[in-house]
Amino acid sequence: IGETSGERRETRGERRKTRDESREVKVVARVLEFDGVKKVFDLELDPGKNTFSFDLELEEEAGLWDEFDPNLYTLELEVSSGKDHDQVTETFGLRKIEANSQGIFVNGRRTFLRGTLECAIFPLTGYPSTDPAEWKRILQVIKDHGLNHMRFHSWCPPEAAFIAADEMGIYLQVECSSWANQTTTIGDGLPIDQYIWDESRRIINQYGNHPSFVMMAYGNEPGGRNQNAFLTEFVSYWKENDPRRLYTSGAGWPRLAVNDFHNVPQPRIQGWGESLNSIINAHPPSSSYDWSNRIPSTQNPEPFTDKIIPVVSHEIGQWCVYPNFKETEKYTGVLKAKNFEIFAESLAAHHMAHLSDSFLLASGKLQALCYKADIEAALRTPQFGGFQLLDLHDFPGQGTALVGILDPFWEEKGYISAKEFSQFCNTVVPLARLEKHVFAEGEKIEVPIQVSYFDMTPDKTQEPRPKTQIRLKTKESRVLSSEEFEVEFEPGKLNDVGVFTHRFEEIGEPQQLKLEVQYGEFINSWNIWVFPKYNDPPESLIVASQLNPKTMETLISGGTVLLSLGQGRVSPHFGGDVGVGFSSIFWNTAWTGGQKPHTLGILCNPDHPALAEFPTDYYSDWQWWDALAHADAIKLDGWADGHSPLVRIIDDWVSNRQLALIVEAKVGKGKIIISGADLHTDLSTRPAAAQLRSSLEKYMQSENFEPTIELSEAQLQKMIRE
Repeated sequence: IGETSGERRETRGERRKTRDESREVKVVARVLEFDGVKKVFDLELDPGKNTFSFDLELEEEAGLWDEFDPNLYTLELEVSSGKDHDQVTETFGLRKIEANSQGIFVNGRRTFLRGTLECAIFPLTGYPSTDPAEWKRILQVIKDHGLNHMRFHSWCPPEAAFIAADEMGIYLQVECSSWANQTTTIGDGLPIDQYIWDESRRIINQYGNHPSFVMMAYGNEPGGRNQNAFLTEFVSYWKENDPRRLYTSGAGWPRLAVNDFHNVPQPRIQGWGESLNSIINAHPPSSSYDWSNRIPSTQNPEPFTDKIIPVVSHEIGQWCVYPNFKETEKYTGVLKAKNFEIFAESLAAHHMAHLSDSFLLASGKLQALCYKADIEAALRTPQFGGFQLLDLHDFPGQGTALVGILDPFWEEKGYISAKEFSQFCNTVVPLARLEKHVFAEGEKIEVPIQVSYFDMTPDKTQEPRPKTQIRLKTKESRVLSSEEFEVEFEPGKLNDVGVFTHRFEEIGEPQQLKLEVQYGEFINSWNIWVFPKYNDPPESLIVASQLNPKTMETLISGGTVLLSLGQGRVSPHFGGDVGVGFSSIFWNTAWTGGQKPHTLGILCNPDHPALAEFPTDYYSDWQWWDALAHADAIKLDGWADGHSPLVRIIDDWVSNRQLALIVEAKVGKGKIIISGADLHTDLSTRPAAAQLRSSLEKYMQSENFEPTIELSEAQLQKMIRE
């Protein structure tokens, strides 16, 4: 306050230097929410020596800050000396965050971080809002989806974000505005090293008092020969000098012994470079696995340390959806959706503009299924720290990464609501460890049931625990079997409830069922399918896996053929070069260099008679996994423009090829169904493939089987890979 030294200019222009002198000052410190918490200091401050510290004890009833009860207080400081006076206020919370082998703890209670990223996506302005109200809107959206955490990918947000997170109880991971990889490195003496130190100090000085600021990293996915040494020093320094939060080396890597927590990519169902060899694409559908075997301790084998450090998984998901072209009109600011215009033109050029909404909804349902699988695997893992999605909303850059169930404006796209998403992403989530999703009649299931329980809401922790109810229901909601368990367990852990058992009756009909688990107000569910034993088709129907002379003769003379191909059987020109998988596209094909899969699931008419015996909706669910895992796409461009295949495969939005999984046609006097999926190998162990084949065969024997597209013998021959 005032001036104690230096130069000043008098009104008449005379320049004179003030005399350096000590000042008598009075400091009053009070916490506004507590009238009795106040201290008064009479100090003598020397020029340049005006720093002092004091303890201000709050009353015992002061509340702690966390996601369930974000208590905030305001410290007011008044400083006066003679006629000079100044005042400042600082909002703060009381909380302690710790990490150990059991996980991450806030105020002594274990928490589970359910997070998403903010990658500086602001299409209207090009920069983040400095209005707390806008950040409250964004953070309310993620809370509605069951999330409690946001990571700022390689940047530090403005004060408004901290203010909003403080008030709403959101945990923030802040980074020092760096992604030192490829174009630069850290730890090698480049200017960025000093920048990271300077920026970290600025961030701590400016935002360190915000209780929502619970985690910090240097930045994202570093590069550099000396990164480990540099980041070890970085983490060690801040752990010692400001232990109010948790520190890790970098988002993604490296795993260092000094880290409070590891932020690593291994615990997820599809990793970079895994292509069709990932869990979701290479292994039959299941909800029984977890990440116990993917939780690392440290990266350094020499000297080896057995210190267990909690893990928060890095950038899980990255599941794509087809573009929502209606979103283009939202770009009323500095950015325009020119990419969407290009994709829409491409779709129209391939005669499928009328399918854009259907592609969005069908691929969106698959995207949501993939996120459910990713998130539940994390929740099933004991002592897990949490996960960070990339992303709850779309990332418009890097080749157009449509990985969000929300658009870049944090708004829904129409295929899953916040309420539906929060059924498998929440403080409390019922879980079922299903060994598989497709069963044969007569099988008995034994399903371990668990509840991931992290609800520490003050008024709920004292309530009696409700019973856990399990119901097996038909698609029409008729209950086939039910069971309930009454188990007492503590919050802050994954709890075993019991084992649900049921034997499927042999009724000779395919069924789509739902396993539903309810704990209090929280309900989660999983679709399962039960198929009868497959019966061989009549001799009048030829089922072939190749076009031999007998097959061609049957067609030309007026017979009926089911041509079952499979992976590696379609020629590249006719779709064999398309990477077909069950899952959605990972991030996107442009940025990943054509990483497989290249497709976004299936689109079909569930009421078509060809699928009458194969229970399905219009989109991919787990019963389609077997067919898609053993399939090539069939490209229709050029010979069936405008044709609606029995089952369509949705292509990448960049190429927009007309692709089919199953298509029907006339050849000569005969009729044929061509399946890009293998429907002939090992059917005794593949009930879904057997049932799909059975449904097609019954359709081919009915009067409904009247293909309208004609295919020449030469075209058919060229379709098959030699």
